[in-house]
Amino acid sequence: MEIKSFNTEFILYENRNELPAESAALLNKAHEAAQHAYAPYSRFKVGAAILLENGEIVIGSNQENAAYPSGICAERTAAFSASALYPNVPFKKIAIIAINLEKPLDEPISPCGACRQVLLEYEQKYNKPLEMILSGETGHVYVFKSIHELLPCSFHSGFLPKE
Repeated sequence: MEIKSFNTEFILYENRNELPAESAALLNKAHEAAQHAYAPYSRFKVGAAILLENGEIVIGSNQENAAYPSGICAERTAAFSASALYPNVPFKKIAIIAINLEKPLDEPISPCGACRQVLLEYEQKYNKPLEMILSGETGHVYVFKSIHELLPCSFHSGFLPKE
């Protein structure tokens, strides 16, 4: 038997003001998107903004539904919209922020497993790392150079049979 481990590396910023201008602007777009979330059940609004290689920014917010699990997360809303609007344009960065209507969030949130898998698929599709910027309303901001950092032991298309 042998014990192995995965190491996850990320950049820790004290707050949004320390971010490079491009990343700060993308996080602001994610915050705007969160304001438009439809979250009457969880009261937890999430916004995502994807910067594409062509310079376009596509946003998404979580959309809940009383018939769980019919809603969709902000990250997948943004990713699917970006892919539909700009097919074959690689994703460069994604910024994700959450607003808890019950209490301010002072630490970054992380995408759920389904969103991680979807984002990893786009990273693999374009064969380029997708930088991820994670934030709460205030406090630290985490920046990961690749989705793979959050999903190191991932399922991917390489496991599937070839035609």
